[in-house]
Amino acid sequence: MSTTQGIKLDENTQARLKALAEKRKRSPHWLMRTAIEGYLEHEEQYEADKAEDAVRWEHYLITGKAVDGDGMEKLLQDLSKCKTVEWPK
Repeated sequence: MSTTQGIKLDENTQARLKALAEKRKRSPHWLMRTAIEGYLEHEEQYEADKAEDAVRWEHYLITGKAVDGDGMEKLLQDLSKCKTVEWPK
């Protein structure tokens, strides 16, 4: 089910939106909906990554386990040479 939402845009933004919509052969509504969906996906992924980082940080604080700099450098060098690598746990 869809609902209608109102948004107030200044004249300059409205003109830019209309011009881009005409160039893209899309409606201003389509551009706004697509922009909002993209923004939400980006921000939701950011929040998921942040939550994952918090879990990993907590794990590090409890266990003290981490990949040292030399180990990470070797792993990245191997990856850059398309070598098969075993990811650190």
